[in-house]
Amino acid sequence: MLELIINKNEKIETICLVDNGKLIEYYQNNEESKRNRLEGNIYAGKICDIIPGMQSSFVDYGESKKGLLHLKDAIPQIDEKTIKEEEKNKNIKISDVVKQNQKILIQIKKDSNDKKGAKVSAHISIPSKYIVFMPNTNIVTISQKIDDEKRKNELIKLVANNLTKGDGAVIRTAAENANEEEIKKDINRCTKKWDEIMQKFEKSDVCNLIYESESVQEKILLDLKIDKVTTNSKEEFQKIKNLIKAEELKGTKLEFLPKQNLLRIYELDEKINKLKNRKIWLNCGGFITIDKTEALTAIDVNTGKFTGSADAESTIFKVNKEATFEIAKQLRLRDIGGIIIIDYIDMHIQENKDKIEQLLNEQLKQDRAKTQVEGFTKLNLMELTRKHICSHLD
Repeated sequence: MLELIINKNEKIETICLVDNGKLIEYYQNNEESKRNRLEGNIYAGKICDIIPGMQSSFVDYGESKKGLLHLKDAIPQIDEKTIKEEEKNKNIKISDVVKQNQKILIQIKKDSNDKKGAKVSAHISIPSKYIVFMPNTNIVTISQKIDDEKRKNELIKLVANNLTKGDGAVIRTAAENANEEEIKKDINRCTKKWDEIMQKFEKSDVCNLIYESESVQEKILLDLKIDKVTTNSKEEFQKIKNLIKAEELKGTKLEFLPKQNLLRIYELDEKINKLKNRKIWLNCGGFITIDKTEALTAIDVNTGKFTGSADAESTIFKVNKEATFEIAKQLRLRDIGGIIIIDYIDMHIQENKDKIEQLLNEQLKQDRAKTQVEGFTKLNLMELTRKHICSHLD
């Protein structure tokens, strides 16, 4: 049973995704973080500075820091399978694409922090239940988490045939089990939303918010088939109720428990506190440590108390295998994004390395976030990237 718990008090909103009593995703907001979290929002911006040497421009969209728009995020999207990046941008200058004081529709792709402004893009994407709608592009692609090739081809054909000419989409994992009518309705909802965005943009002055991105809890409801949502907030109860109706989320029950501490009722307090720990023990006696830096997150695997009863290679493989399950779990639970380096205990047999890489890929398929496993480097470090679900301002 997949449950979404939304607990609100005067200062903090806590969102927990629970699978049969196990905490699998956790997010926390306060009023300041919610105000500063703009990723996914769409604005009517204004080009205020063009930087030819960086092939970029700064965009004023109404916040204290200007957004940075790179050339690749300003020119029309082209299918990367048919053209290389250097060919796509060949002989194109940023000054040919945007002009000083130009009004432009942009979307926040990465939030600003203390040192940098937000990363923005003219490539708009609108997530829905079964697709991510991408206007002004002919690209139709599909989630790599769908393995059935026949079903992939059916879905690509269905979506392509029902999109307006000149629009594209990414077909989401949830579409695999959806019927034709449900997918068509989803496309129509996205098209209608896009029309509303464009109408508002045309009438709007610059530096205005045009479209506000979904909240974390709304994204969860769109991404997954949630059996039950429980909240102690009347405002949140009404929002979720409206979303369930608008998106036709059948089978999702909604419960309102006013003035209740849901974290205590669902015994989540202790599980949340453990997320502050740098060290996580494995059942076998080994452990992993998680250290976040500005550039990347480093995860180290250690044998700890585990000595094993077989040869050293078998002992090391067992610890690395158990660590892989835990690492995939912690990446999702802590919503770790960006570059991730895993320092597994050195294995000397290539077959064992291949098994660990395959296992990591399999476990990450359960993650809603986009992940890319690059494999072991020459230094025996596992490289991967993960796109966070919720922007973190740290």
